[in-house]
Amino acid sequence: MANRLLKRVRDFAQVSGQATIDSKIANFALQRLEIDQLGLDNTDRKMMETIIKFYGGGPVGLETLAATVGEEAITLEDVYEPYLLQIGFLSRTPRGRCVTRLAYEHLGLPYQTHASPQKPSEQIDIFEGSN
Repeated sequence: MANRLLKRVRDFAQVSGQATIDSKIANFALQRLEIDQLGLDNTDRKMMETIIKFYGGGPVGLETLAATVGEEAITLEDVYEPYLLQIGFLSRTPRGRCVTRLAYEHLGLPYQTHASPQKPSEQIDIFEGSN
């Protein structure tokens, strides 16, 4: 992942005519790539937001999570999960994956100790008003 990002930042530097990567071009490139200060990308954030919004913070099984976010389970497990576990945003339990208080805080969402998934009646009806 780090090498892939370094190559992308190098590409930004080359396109802007810079021979070296300085903090200004690195920050610009990472911002354009939607990488936040902790190195999380859209998929990392989407994974955590999905667990929070659809599964009440967890637990949720890997296959279910993969189907919900539209990624392969093996990709989530091998690419995204290790870093989220390492920084304490995700935990694995026998029943599935859970997000931690740190993840809620990073995403700017209120932490709920006993959160529960949305019930079908609370979800938006996409057919509302169409008869």
